[in-house]
This record gives sequence, structure tokens and C-alpha cells, in this order.
Amino acid sequence: MEGKRSYQITEFCHRFVADYIEEGSCCIDATCGNGGDTEFLCRMAGERGRVYAFDIQEEAVRKTGDRLEQAGYRERAVLYCTGHEKMAEYIHQEAAAIMFNFGYLPGGDHTVATQAETSVEAVRQGLGLLKPGGVMSLCIYSGGDTGYDEKQALLGFLKDLDPAKWLVISCRYYNRKNDPPEPVFVIRLT
Repeated sequence: MEGKRSYQITEFCHRFVADYIEEGSCCIDATCGNGGDTEFLCRMAGERGRVYAFDIQEEAVRKTGDRLEQAGYRERAVLYCTGHEKMAEYIHQEAAAIMFNFGYLPGGDHTVATQAETSVEAVRQGLGLLKPGGVMSLCIYSGGDTGYDEKQALLGFLKDLDPAKWLVISCRYYNRKNDPPEPVFVIRLT
């Protein structure tokens, strides 16, 4: 990345995840929102790659489709307007990378947000789809309009993963106030 580095959680996750994606990879954006992660995954996976993106809000799926169209990546992605906890019903191949952004759609209705129960189930399904050597990133937001239940449920679930099969790396913006987001990475070892 040239120029000034961004330390926003999404850019931080992009830099980490980029090392795990090769031309032709299958990738999943479990919460496509405004399409930033979907576009990133399409760019990284290349023309031979495939990106599957999920969101429960039609507005998010539309914005993501528009963004991909403008970037010239629309043919690389399959967009689903459904909950991320249903991804295993739609995807039947191993993924090199899976990205999550929990919380609500930026610029959207803050009363529509991811929930602990469905988010943990989505992560569980994602782990089942992740190939050995693959990575999952989780941008966990807990302050403001979103609650702390989802964060606690996700971190509790991840803490109990078998360390012989999974490496879980939890990072913190240590000197930021007001419940900063928490980037977490899960790497499948075997």
C-alpha cells in the first residue's frame, strides 16, 4: 500500500487477509454492507476467483452490486440477500478467506444490526467452509447502538476453538476510547 497507511479496522483487516488470497480463490463476505470488503475480495481473487457476499438488507446488496459494477468486478461475485447464518446452504466449496463486519450498515438503519445468536452460527458455518491455511477476519463493534452481547458471544465461542486446528488472534486499539472495534483473525491450521 503506497502513501499514508490507514489504521481503520477494515483496512487493517484487508492488509492481514491479503496474504491468504491467491488468484482464483473462493472468498466470502459474510456481511457485505456497502461493498468495501466484497470489492477488496474480488480484486484479490482476480478474474478466476469467486466471491460470495451476504446481507439481510436489500439496500446493502444493491449498494454492493452497484459498487462492484463501477469497479468492473460484478461478474466475480454472487450476492445473496439472506442472513450470513445460512451461508453453508449456498456455498459448497472451501474458502481461502471469509470476512465479517458485525453491527449495523454504515449510513443505514441502526436498529437493524447483527445479533449474537445468528453471528455465532455464521462464524461456525464459516469455519466449516474455511480451507486449511485459510483465514477469517471479524470486525467486532460493541459500543454505541450495538450491544455487548454479540461481542461476548463471539469471543467466548472463539476462545473454545481447538488450538491444534485453529489459531485465534484478537487485537485491540488499546489507547482509543469509547468502545473501539476489535479486529479478530482465525486461521485454520489443519
